[in-house]
Amino acid sequence: MENIRPNRAGLVVALLFGCLHFAWSLLVAFGWAQTIVDFIFWLHFIKLDYAIAEFNAGTALLLVAVTASIGYAVGWAFAVLWNTLHK
Repeated sequence: MENIRPNRAGLVVALLFGCLHFAWSLLVAFGWAQTIVDFIFWLHFIKLDYAIAEFNAGTALLLVAVTASIGYAVGWAFAVLWNTLHK
């Protein structure tokens, strides 16, 4: 079985996490996030009093950067663990 390259796995998961959170930021920016979250909670029989905050570009950039960094760490750790366990 071939090894997984930790850097490549980290970059793939970072891109996935970053893109998902960039999409979420766009939903907030366009004002669609509250409706989507309300629908998802309704489907799960959850009723909470909450509100999606107003869009802030700095916060959105930080969200994407932090989640992409976490994604890199998760992908890297997964690849290292996989390679270690499959020797």
